[in-house]
Amino acid sequence: MELIKNNPYRIAGILSNATTKELEKQKGKIKAYTKVGKEIKTDFDFQILGRIDRTEDSVIKAFSNVEQNQDKVNYALFWFLNASPFDNTAIEYLKNGDEDKALEIWEKVTTDKDVNSKNFSAFNNLGTYKLLSRKKSDIKTGIEAKIKLIESDYFESFVHSVADETYTIDNQKQSEKLIDELLTQLKNQFSSSETLQLFSGCNGTTQKYLSKKFTEEPLHKIERQIESCKKKRKADKGKAYEFGSRLFTNTKDDLSLLKSLLGTSDLIYMAIADQLGNEIMQCGIDYFNESQENDSSEDFLKQAQELNETALSIAVGKLTRDRAKDSLATLEEMKDREVAQAIALLQSVKDAYETNEQKIREQVKELKESDPLIRLGHRTINQSAVEDNIKNSIDWDKVNDLLKEILPDESLERIKASSNNELKSEFVELAYWLKEYSQSNSLINRVIENYKGIPPKLSFKIVSSKVQITDSKNVLIDKPLYTKFIRYIGLKLDIEVTESSSISLYVKYVNPSGKTKLNKNLTPLNYTIQTDTTLNIQTKTLNLPGWGNSEKCTYELGEHRIEVYVDEYLIHTKKYTIDLAPSERLEKEIASAEKKLREINQTDYYESEIRSAKNEMSEIQKFKLFRGSSEKQSQIQAQQTKIDKLTQRSKDEKKKHIQTQEEKIYKLKMELSAAKY
Repeated sequence: MELIKNNPYRIAGILSNATTKELEKQKGKIKAYTKVGKEIKTDFDFQILGRIDRTEDSVIKAFSNVEQNQDKVNYALFWFLNASPFDNTAIEYLKNGDEDKALEIWEKVTTDKDVNSKNFSAFNNLGTYKLLSRKKSDIKTGIEAKIKLIESDYFESFVHSVADETYTIDNQKQSEKLIDELLTQLKNQFSSSETLQLFSGCNGTTQKYLSKKFTEEPLHKIERQIESCKKKRKADKGKAYEFGSRLFTNTKDDLSLLKSLLGTSDLIYMAIADQLGNEIMQCGIDYFNESQENDSSEDFLKQAQELNETALSIAVGKLTRDRAKDSLATLEEMKDREVAQAIALLQSVKDAYETNEQKIREQVKELKESDPLIRLGHRTINQSAVEDNIKNSIDWDKVNDLLKEILPDESLERIKASSNNELKSEFVELAYWLKEYSQSNSLINRVIENYKGIPPKLSFKIVSSKVQITDSKNVLIDKPLYTKFIRYIGLKLDIEVTESSSISLYVKYVNPSGKTKLNKNLTPLNYTIQTDTTLNIQTKTLNLPGWGNSEKCTYELGEHRIEVYVDEYLIHTKKYTIDLAPSERLEKEIASAEKKLREINQTDYYESEIRSAKNEMSEIQKFKLFRGSSEKQSQIQAQQTKIDKLTQRSKDEKKKHIQTQEEKIYKLKMELSAAKY
C-alpha cells in the first residue's frame, strides 16, 4: 500500500510515537545527509517495504506533514509504533527481516482479544503489516484491526502516544477518515464489490458509512444516464431501441452495486430502479410505435419486447412492474398477430371449401332423389365431375394472392419465433390441409418448406441421447434392443436448459425402409408422437414417450432412427439397431437344424444309382439267346454285389449326415443354455 511505503514517518526514519527530542534529532541528521546528497539508512527501513529514495524535498515535506496533531494521527494509523514490550520485540524482528516472528507476536496478543491498554499498539502494527499484503484475506484482517482499534475505548491511548496529551479526537470522524483513505488506496486494486467484501467483518456503523460512500456516486451516474437517454429519445424516437439498450448497458454495474449495498426493499434503490425501468420501457414503446408508423423493416416488435423484458427485470415497485407486464402482454398479442392472421385466412379457405362441398353433395343427393330417370337407372351422375366441381369451388389463384400478402418470409420467421405453440400447431395443420386440397399448391408447398427451414429459438441444448426400452407407462426396462424384450422404445435426452419455457416436441420413428410409423387416430400430422413439456433451469433430462405395442414387438430387424422436431425443424436424430437376442437366434438355428435332420432322415442317398443298378438287374434277369445259365448266374451275382455296395454306401452316408447334424444341434442347444439373453 503506497501510503505505508511512502509514509512521512518512514521517510523521516522514525516510529510514529517518537518523542519530540527523537524527532528533532532525526530531522537534523537526515536533513544534513540529504542536503549533501549522501544516502542515509535508518533503523526503520524495513526490508518488507523495499528500497526508499530520500531527497531533500521529500524529507522536508515528510517532517512538515507530521507537525500537526491530526496529521500525526492520520499518518500513524498507516505506520508502526513502539508502545509495549511486545512491539519492541516484534519491531526488532522486523528490522532483522524476520517478518514471521514479528507477525507471530502481534497476532498472539490480538487474535480473539479485545483492545486494551497493553495491546492497542499491537492492533495498529498488525493492521499496518497486513495492509502491505496483496492477499485479500490479509488486507481484510488489517482493515478490521484498524477499525477495531479506532472504535475501542483505548484509541485515546493510541492518539496520545503519537500526538499531544491534550489532543482530543472524534472516533467516528477518524474512522470515516481512515475508510476514505483506504478506499483511495484500494480503488485501483479491487472492484467495488471486492472492496466492500474487505470491510464485511466491520460493524454496522462502518457498513452504514460505506453504503453512503458507495451509493452517492452510482446514484448520480444512473440519474444522469436516465436524463440523457430521455432527451435523446424525445429527439429521435426511431433510435429509441439503441438508446434504451445503451442505457441498460451503461447503468447495470452501478445498479448491481446499489442492489448489493441497499437491497431491493430499500426505498432509495426502489426509486432509482423504477426510474431506470420506466425509461427503458418507454424507449421500447416509443421505438415500436415509431417503427410501426414508418413501416420499418426491422424486427421492431422483438426489439421492443427485449427492452420491456429488461425493464421488468429491473423494476421493483408494483406500479412499474404492472406497467411492464401490461406492455409485454400487449406486445405478445402483437407478436401472435401474424400467426393469427395466417390461421384466419387458412381457416376461412377451409370453411368455404367444406361449405361448398356440403352444398354440392346435398344438391347431388336431391337430384338423385328427385330425378326419375336417375331413380330408374336410365341416367347417372358423373361422380368425377362432382369431385372436380368441389375441388374447383374455391378461387385458388385468389387464395395464393392472399398467401403472398400475408405470409412473406419475414412473417414466417416471426411466426416461428412466437412462443404460442398451440397457435403454431394450428397454423401448420391448416397449411398441410391446404397443400392437400389446393388445385394450385406450389405456393403453399414453398411456404411450408420455408417455414420448416427456419431454425426455432430453443431454450435448451441437447447434450446426448440414449435409445431405451420402456413399458406402456414409459418406465425404463434395462435390457438390450432385442425383439424378445421390446414392446415400446423411447428416447432419453440429456439437456442443458438456458431459460424456462414450454415446448412441443414432435417425434418420428423411422423404420429401416425409411417409412414413418403412424397411427392416424392418435398421432399428429406426419409425426409418430407429440409431447408437450415445461422446462426450467433445473431440468437435466427429457424422457420422450415410447412407441410400440403392449402385446408384442412390432419393430423390424435392422437400423432404425428417431427424429425429434420443433416447429417442423429437425433438431436431433438418433440411430439404433433392432436385433434378435442370442437365444432367439439360437432357437431359430436349432429349429432350422432339426428340420434339416428330419429331411436327412427322410432322404435316400444314392437313390438314383441304386435304382439304375436295380434296373440293370432286371435286364440281366431277362432271357438272352446264346447266354449260358452259369454266365447269367455270374452276371446276376455281380450286379447284386453292386446293388448291395450302393445300399450300404447309402446307409453309411445317411448315418454320417445324421451324426453331423445331431452334433450341430447339440452344440447349438449347449450355446442356448449358456446364453445370457
